[in-house]
Amino acid sequence: MAKTLFTSESVTEGHPDKMADQISDAVLDALLEQDPKSRVAVETLLTNGACIIAGEVTTNAYADMAKIARRVIKEIGYDGCGFHHETSGVMTAIKEQSSDIAQGVDSFTKDKGGKIIKEDLKNIGAGDQGLMFGFACDETTELMPLPIVLAQRLCQRLAEVRKKNIIKGLFPDGKSQVTVEYSDGKPSRIHTVLIAAQHQKDKDQAELKKEITEKVIKPVMKSYGFPIDDKTIIYVNTTGKFVIGGPEGDTGLTGRKIIVDTYGGYARHGGGAFSGKDPSKVDRSGCYAARWVAKSVVASGLASKCEFQLAYAIGRPEPLSLYVNTYGTGTISDEKIIELIKKNFDLRPGAIIEDLKLRRPIYRQTAAYGHFGRPDLDLPWEKVKKL
Repeated sequence: MAKTLFTSESVTEGHPDKMADQISDAVLDALLEQDPKSRVAVETLLTNGACIIAGEVTTNAYADMAKIARRVIKEIGYDGCGFHHETSGVMTAIKEQSSDIAQGVDSFTKDKGGKIIKEDLKNIGAGDQGLMFGFACDETTELMPLPIVLAQRLCQRLAEVRKKNIIKGLFPDGKSQVTVEYSDGKPSRIHTVLIAAQHQKDKDQAELKKEITEKVIKPVMKSYGFPIDDKTIIYVNTTGKFVIGGPEGDTGLTGRKIIVDTYGGYARHGGGAFSGKDPSKVDRSGCYAARWVAKSVVASGLASKCEFQLAYAIGRPEPLSLYVNTYGTGTISDEKIIELIKKNFDLRPGAIIEDLKLRRPIYRQTAAYGHFGRPDLDLPWEKVKKL
């Protein structure tokens, strides 16, 4: 049998980049809750002792962004382990969305006199140009690649054992990495598991490795039917210690974990980040729709693996192109699958917003542990449409 290795990584909610994503999406949620038509593009930067929120917002709502940032930082768990939700500085720099962009995105129904009657949601233009990919495969019940699913679950479990004090002395920052061995293209065993877990300075490393192996790694691997074996390589804190972490040790930025957010490198990525963007931005809504399409293709038994691409021009509602690749696993041709997609999905941005009900405050929950393959969340793009 032909054997190959594939690796994916994830990070915990206390990783500086993920903190930035969560703050940006918490601001977005606060604005959408009051004004569902809010146009939002918010970026967050975190460094030692400081949080900076910047971007473009057009809304009838008000959000105390500094207060939101401090709440998110507190909920993540930073109350003195190198970064503090109360004493760290928060600065904001917000302006309105460019009118040049707005005139291409907005669409309204008008009366004979030219007065706006209501928004024409179905025909709003894309908020930017770009290309987006969606992916699904039958390696897991989530219809996601196994390496990224395991990496995400390890980080979720790492946060759980910290918050519940199942493992004492842990701090919020952390990372995981999983290498899966494939035999003839199918997952066969776990080759390597890597965990980085921020901890108190007096934590014994040998004891920490034992605790993480028994209480984090083994339960997660077993739950997916891939228990570690005597040849599985396990690494914990490979530098020897991980005391300085979070924004004290590394600057965090919104949108810097786009591969963690999606498919762990197993499928292609169009390059656009998600967090802090309202659904008129196709970087976000287009990727969600692409995952919805790809997952529906696999769930309907049309293929065991499906990658779907779409592309947009700023200000134009109709996608410029659609592309499907089932890697030879399709029960019908890729061309016929494209025709089914065209018949069953309206991929104009406004239609995606309407069909998936995206003008809701649902985004902060996606800003850690992945936007796809989340059985713990009720995400509309994960509900398949039978084709």
